[in-house]
Amino acid sequence: MKYNIPISALLLFFSVQIFGQVYTDKIVGAKNQLLKDSLKIENYPYALPIWGEKVAQKGYNLPYSAGLSVNYYWQDSDINIKDLEVGFNNGPMYDLDEIVRFDNSSVEASAITFRPDIWLLPFLNVYGIIGKVQSTTKINAGIWVPDADNNWSQVYQFGTKANFDGTTLGFGLTPTIGIGGGWLALDMNMSWTDIKSLDKPAFSYIFGPRLGKTFKLRKPERNIAVWVGAFRVHISGDTNGNIAFSDVLNLDDAEAKVTAGLTKVSDNQTKVDNWWNGLTPAQQANPINTAKHNTATRALEKAGTFLTNLDGALSTAGNSSVQYSLQKAPKDMWNFLVGSQFQYNKHIMFRVEAGFLGTRTQALAGLQYRFGL
Repeated sequence: MKYNIPISALLLFFSVQIFGQVYTDKIVGAKNQLLKDSLKIENYPYALPIWGEKVAQKGYNLPYSAGLSVNYYWQDSDINIKDLEVGFNNGPMYDLDEIVRFDNSSVEASAITFRPDIWLLPFLNVYGIIGKVQSTTKINAGIWVPDADNNWSQVYQFGTKANFDGTTLGFGLTPTIGIGGGWLALDMNMSWTDIKSLDKPAFSYIFGPRLGKTFKLRKPERNIAVWVGAFRVHISGDTNGNIAFSDVLNLDDAEAKVTAGLTKVSDNQTKVDNWWNGLTPAQQANPINTAKHNTATRALEKAGTFLTNLDGALSTAGNSSVQYSLQKAPKDMWNFLVGSQFQYNKHIMFRVEAGFLGTRTQALAGLQYRFGL
């Protein structure tokens, strides 16, 4: 049975990928000359985008200026964690960064988002983000301490899988440009995800350049676009929060595991003390031996103090709380993207996109309706 130590339950990050899905497309080529000529003489009927009529008459096929879209997004991403501090019942915070090692920490998240947008300028789309998020954080880690020979070993192992729900709000913008029948879009957005167990909403910033081309189909206004691109995510590194002990702790054999961990720490401390006391004064003055002794003593003291306080919190687990502070970051900032959109007409579009390579995998599916303003 796994013992789910509370510190690992709040290691959450989530990033919402949004993209404007439509673009300003320049009409080029002899076979499209009639369409281009019709645009030049057309009176643009909408207030947005600004300069829309002038741009349309120069041969650009503008999308409708406003849109509403619904997107489903999923991702699974590895994360790095450092600078971990934990406290119990609003007491002292214990620095565990030196003695805790994380292995295969990841976050799997999904979201349904609603995105209203407008084309403010012919080359600039701005949008809002409103969404509901579900996230699962998976952590495998252990407490490690050294012995007299500076060989580190695990004295306590823990794993956890914690689920979270939250609300995401944000905004973004997408500058675009038509390039010889294709287009370049530089999507970027900022979002804040509110989780009740966090002191403040988790912040993320997304940058997603895409280069694509549109292929016309037989029916008017119907086309399919394909693109390749990249996805970069930055998340706020500082994470602080407070959670009830009982929400994340599996009490089965927890006390026995803590007792075994304390015994291993005590045994290693005895070995370190015996080694140190067996050295001559000259050997103790050796900087290498001094550093080895100080490192081992410091790590063993941290592990013993933490496990002792954890043991005390177990006695009142039903009324205990856990405070935590850490730094988190995605293991890889970038990954590769491919995507496609089917435009049924200028009002309705369907979109799919996949991200892979590196340590992040993601998928998106969306439906959009556009209209003129």
